[in-house]
Amino acid sequence: MTGDWLDIGWVEEIPLRGSRTVQVEGGDDIAVFRTGENQVFALRDRCPHKHGRLSQGIVHGGTVTCPLHNWRIALSSGAALGEDEGCTPTVPVKVSGGRVLICRAGTLQAAA
Repeated sequence: MTGDWLDIGWVEEIPLRGSRTVQVEGGDDIAVFRTGENQVFALRDRCPHKHGRLSQGIVHGGTVTCPLHNWRIALSSGAALGEDEGCTPTVPVKVSGGRVLICRAGTLQAAA
């Protein structure tokens, strides 16, 4: 841990167009995604619709598709796209020296 940032590992440990989860004590897991363009995003690992695990969805472009009912969620904002409505909390994330860091305060807020 570095101050307000929690080091969760090397960016290469997150598969391209895939994700990994980070367990948060006392809250929901956080899903950390890596797009095909090598961008990294973090969201609460729950779809706003039926709470499907977004980490098990398909990443395409800047979105993830929920595995339960095919809702598309924008990785940058957590907002449902198309005709669907809802939003899942985002968590600030950054890559520094090849390491992925998520904001500890943002993680706790998203998990609440």
